[in-house]
Amino acid sequence: MDPKIFKAYDIRGLYQEQLDETGAWKIGYATARFLRSLLTGYDKGQANCQSICVGRDMRSHSPSLAKALIEGMNASGANVIDVGMIDTPQIYFAINHLGTCGGVQVTASHNPAKYNGFKISGLHARPVGADTGLKDIEHIAMALVHTKGTSNGAVEKYNLAEEYKAHVLKFLNPNIKPLKVAIDASNGMAGKSVPAIFNDLPIEIIELNFKHDGTFKHEPNPLVEENLKELKQTIKKEKCDLGVCFDGDADRLIMVDEKSRTIGCDLLTALLADYFLQQHPNSAIVYDLRSSRVVAEEIIKYGGTPRRERVGHAYMKKALRDSRAVFGGELSGHFYYKENFWADSGMITLSHVLNVISLADAPVSELIKPLRRYSASGEVNFEVEDKEGMMKQLQRQFGDGDSDTLDGVTVMYKDWWFNCRPSNTEPLLRLNVEAKTKKMLGEKMEELKKLLGEPVDH
Repeated sequence: MDPKIFKAYDIRGLYQEQLDETGAWKIGYATARFLRSLLTGYDKGQANCQSICVGRDMRSHSPSLAKALIEGMNASGANVIDVGMIDTPQIYFAINHLGTCGGVQVTASHNPAKYNGFKISGLHARPVGADTGLKDIEHIAMALVHTKGTSNGAVEKYNLAEEYKAHVLKFLNPNIKPLKVAIDASNGMAGKSVPAIFNDLPIEIIELNFKHDGTFKHEPNPLVEENLKELKQTIKKEKCDLGVCFDGDADRLIMVDEKSRTIGCDLLTALLADYFLQQHPNSAIVYDLRSSRVVAEEIIKYGGTPRRERVGHAYMKKALRDSRAVFGGELSGHFYYKENFWADSGMITLSHVLNVISLADAPVSELIKPLRRYSASGEVNFEVEDKEGMMKQLQRQFGDGDSDTLDGVTVMYKDWWFNCRPSNTEPLLRLNVEAKTKKMLGEKMEELKKLLGEPVDH
């Protein structure tokens, strides 16, 4: 087991080369030890508190890794509720619905087919990352010298499909108008979840890449524009009202309007701000600091409180809980909901967007058009060895702007701003720039490139 598989927010690596069934057993044992160590006396009085939920995605090696993970958990004395092949948001639902002390989803999300890994959540589906227990799990797992042990725990199989469907459909308007939607499941878990949840509704779904055969027709990462090509062609051909592309484990999505134009996730957050604040006046809404200024402007316009947060689902979920926010959106395609245990959900996001379109008297492109009032670079990567030194240099160079170091360095001016933050794992700086006009954006990018060098593909 390669220690490099332990990342900032999850465990992920090449199957067999970096992670195999032996490693999965050790991670299962360590995870169970860690999660059960957090239980209080009150928690221990709950019915399923000593149990852990385990789910898996559709990758060909996920069943064997899940089996080994469960055996490791049992060897530590933990009971396991095996909820089968599910999308990642369903593990968050399972933990809360069944009242377990945590859960693990076997998945490598948007990575290629040869990868796999584990997303670990604790009590109430709180994320377990490097700062909240993943380092402890790594320490226990790497210290184990064998995978022998008496199985002291039990395994129960539980199919949550109907309960999960009912939970998601709570958020959908029962009187929704007939709509035509193209959905690219990226050969991932949306290929199972979308039909199970939405097929009984007056929505015509054009299915793309719904099959599971252990391969991906295109990389299951909707943030890469090239991966939206088939979806955009289908929208035009079928005259769809909306297009949606999910990632591999269906916790993230990207939407495309009826003109086949990609909708930035920050613009989607801004669009949904009005919708949520009508239902929950004066609420807080959380957004990640790479998002367009339009997000905060729309939240304020409709009477809400904007909460700017650093990048990453662990930080976003904590910010939602801390501020009791009704909703949160991240540029990566994660959208979070107070009424979904402050967790993210691709299926619930689809439900809310369908509600907005159904209520509107205009196509999606017209709803988004007034929000496209700034020009943005998108995330651009630069190879930099001394990341901290460069960020300090940027802060000095642009010292006449308002700056902060919430996540990397952000510098704000009246007509433009930028954020430059470090990669957790590579010698890279990630830059986002936004300006009032396209011309100004180009000028500011050239100015920043004089310090950062030329962008690299990553």
